[in-house]
Amino acid sequence: MKLRPRLTNEEIKARLVLVVGVGLTIVFVLSIGFMLYGLQFVTQPRTMSEADGEAYSVLSPLLMSLSGGLLALLSANGLRDKPKDPPTPPTSGPTP
Repeated sequence: MKLRPRLTNEEIKARLVLVVGVGLTIVFVLSIGFMLYGLQFVTQPRTMSEADGEAYSVLSPLLMSLSGGLLALLSANGLRDKPKDPPTPPTSGPTP
């Protein structure tokens, strides 16, 4: 059985950022989709019930924090660690 080589720190960080970013994006898109579905296709009485008003008032800060977290994650992804320079080979002095 052949073992795979170990991942470097940069590869682990990239995979972690990808998983967290995809998770936040899925939650954000589903929340917006369910809100729009509730507003568009569910019949409502003339006045909004108190429970619906409370649900929408909770969703607003939730979606703002999710979008802020997603934007921060994506913007911080550009601040990657610089790759380390490979060591320079030793130079030998002049030989007599």
